[in-house]
Formats: sequence, structure tokens, C-alpha cells
Amino acid sequence: MLLSPFGPFSSAQILGLKATVALLLTMLIKAKIRITAFSALGIFLLLLQTLVFLAAGGGLVLAAGGAALFARQQRRSQAA
Repeated sequence: MLLSPFGPFSSAQILGLKATVALLLTMLIKAKIRITAFSALGIFLLLLQTLVFLAAGGGLVLAAGGAALFARQQRRSQAA
């Protein structure tokens, strides 16, 4: 006669354990999906922030170059 390894447990306890395992597995998969999604969102926002920073830096360089050209032309017109 074979002894069942679940002898001391009732079928209700086994069903409860199965339900708990299924719930925990579902929560783990949900967390994995959420972590992946928010990681992708974070990378997208980091790239967007970098592009905005580069655009602002380029605008400042253009403004400084324009101001230097304007000042140079003003000096030339005053010297002439």
C-alpha cells in the first residue's frame, strides 16, 4: 500500500494551496510586465529629455553666434 505524501492535508487545503500558488504566479507575471513597461517608458523619457537638452543647447549656441555676428557688424559700422 502506497502512502500519499499529502495524507495529513484535506482536499480543501490542497485546493487552497493551488489557488494561492496561482494567485502568486499571476501577481509575479503582472509585476514583471509592469516593470518591463515602466522601464521602456523610463528609457523613452530619458531619450526625450536628452533630445530637449541638445535642442536647447543648440539654440543657445545659435543665439550666441548670432549675438557675436551682430556685435562684430556693429563694430565694423562704427569703425567705418
